[in-house]
Amino acid sequence: MKNLGYFGAFLGGAIAGAAIGILVAPDKGSNTRQKISDTVNDFLKKHNIKLNRKDVGDLIEDLEEAAD
Repeated sequence: MKNLGYFGAFLGGAIAGAAIGILVAPDKGSNTRQKISDTVNDFLKKHNIKLNRKDVGDLIEDLEEAAD
């Protein structure tokens, strides 16, 4: 169970770091949101994590709010 906590922390940190890195880059908002979505989807596929589209959208919105 302890390893799951570490993995969750790593996952959250990796996604937040990627999102913040993309958000500070100068680009249109729609392009930035698409880049974040693509990055999250690629990460989830790479690690075989299954989330539905709504869950991913909610996660992206939470990360955008945290970055502001």
